[in-house]
Amino acid sequence: MNYNEKYQKWVSKEDLDPALKAELLSMDETAKEDAFYTDVEFGTAGMRGILGAGTNRLNIYVIQKANVGFAKYIASLPEGKERGVAIGYDNRHMSYKFAIESAKVLATYGIKSYIFESLRPTPELSFAVRYLKCAGGIMITASHNPKEHNGYKVYDDTGCQLLPEAADQVVQYVNEVDDELNIKVFSDEEAYPYMTWIGEEVDEAYYKEVMAIEVNPGMDKKDFKIVFSPQHGTSNIAVRTCLTRLGYDIVPVLAQCAPDPDFSNTKSPNPEVPASYELAIKKAKEVDADVVVITDPDGDRLGVVAKHNGEYVLMSGNQSAAVYLEYILSQMKEKGTLPDNAVMYNTIVTSDLGELVARSYGVDVEKTLTGFKFIGDKIRKYEQTHEKTFVFGYEESYGCVIKDFVRDKDAVQAVLTAAEAGNYYKKQGKDLVDVLNELYAKHGTFKETQIALAKAGAAGAARIKEIMDNLRKDAPQEIGGVKVVKVEDYGNSTCSDGTTIQLPKSNVLKYYLEDGSWIAARPSGTEPKCKFYFSIKGTDAKDAADKTEVFHKSMMEIIGE
Repeated sequence: MNYNEKYQKWVSKEDLDPALKAELLSMDETAKEDAFYTDVEFGTAGMRGILGAGTNRLNIYVIQKANVGFAKYIASLPEGKERGVAIGYDNRHMSYKFAIESAKVLATYGIKSYIFESLRPTPELSFAVRYLKCAGGIMITASHNPKEHNGYKVYDDTGCQLLPEAADQVVQYVNEVDDELNIKVFSDEEAYPYMTWIGEEVDEAYYKEVMAIEVNPGMDKKDFKIVFSPQHGTSNIAVRTCLTRLGYDIVPVLAQCAPDPDFSNTKSPNPEVPASYELAIKKAKEVDADVVVITDPDGDRLGVVAKHNGEYVLMSGNQSAAVYLEYILSQMKEKGTLPDNAVMYNTIVTSDLGELVARSYGVDVEKTLTGFKFIGDKIRKYEQTHEKTFVFGYEESYGCVIKDFVRDKDAVQAVLTAAEAGNYYKKQGKDLVDVLNELYAKHGTFKETQIALAKAGAAGAARIKEIMDNLRKDAPQEIGGVKVVKVEDYGNSTCSDGTTIQLPKSNVLKYYLEDGSWIAARPSGTEPKCKFYFSIKGTDAKDAADKTEVFHKSMMEIIGE
């Protein structure tokens, strides 16, 4: 069916949701095409999309269709129906509705569900799957995306997002649904016997595990002040409860604590965007805080601002994770608790600095594709074989996990680690930026940046494909005047030095440069964007910054943007 045929099918449905019907009737031809030219697809973190009418939008019909696929997958697992599915949701428009709709579809297939009584952070959903011994999990969230978006993530029985093989199974089942507008779904009354509400018991179990990650429990905290914002999202109660119980002086940004789906008091709910810190930094200046921590709406990513020489300095996800690593590994080594077979995981688009820190302590490093599910899978592998012991996992996009009772990014754990490290170093007369600068002095100065080219709609998807195709067909020999010495193509698992990449295939290209820098390109798995990652090595901070500017300009010229 072409987009217009799909549109006619939807607009002709007599009992279509009235709000969606009104939206359809208001569409011009461009809007029709964008809403129906394709179906929302599973990316690196499930489905995300704009809320609204159409097969390329998030609405109850698309959610029902996705849940048919997941229900069939769960039903195919040993005792899957009885073990059931844990369901969480964030603060966004339609999140609660989509959560209940998910449970109703599962019930239609005879599957139990355990639904949080109110919004919870994504990492707690991952924890709940494991704690309740469920066969899987569902999280309704669009993470750090704009307010117009929502999303749907699915988890396996270890609390890890579905790996490609399992996700492909779900997609196959989804594609077997002929008509998303006429899916049989139990009524509320029929579904209720299959649904169980969860809350305080799971909360307390999760909080207990989070608070136990302290490396130096009992350290005096009275002279260390933290400003915190959940960005109108899910982590407000979890973060404030854990830090308060541990004795931290935490000052919330109250204007951003209400779970507001419109994100009314923040310029962006994304910790990767500097404007999202404005209110928190203002509060920090008022109370003379030592650090500022903000989570994204679903509580899996953490942004950190450290007070340094009287100024508040924003740290990138690569920088903060390197400092966490330095703190955790140095303290474990000092206490004699660092395992001989320790391993740290990060991704192919993560800075080299964290790897250098880990290896300086004798910790092995393994890289994965982008997507925290691959880190979760690594944790599972060694949990079974005991070949290596997990000590840390992170990716550049402000997400990490410290202890593996969660198998996804966990900003609640990260807040505690940022607070503990900041407090520890303050007692030594240093701050987090001082520690970062020490790491640069020891391992080399790195500057990591990203360019995300937004390319929406059918034309945008075509342009992203064109960019990647052109880069494959005509790989640059130099970038910014620096020779490219190696090219990795994760799409066909090949490397220009003749070696084979031992990772699942993915549409990623990575260019290694003669000066120790690298640049990678990949289409986003959750947004209509083509992303370019820059890890630039310099002799000092100014050199790295100057070179970054040159590389940015050169790469955009190469792709014709």
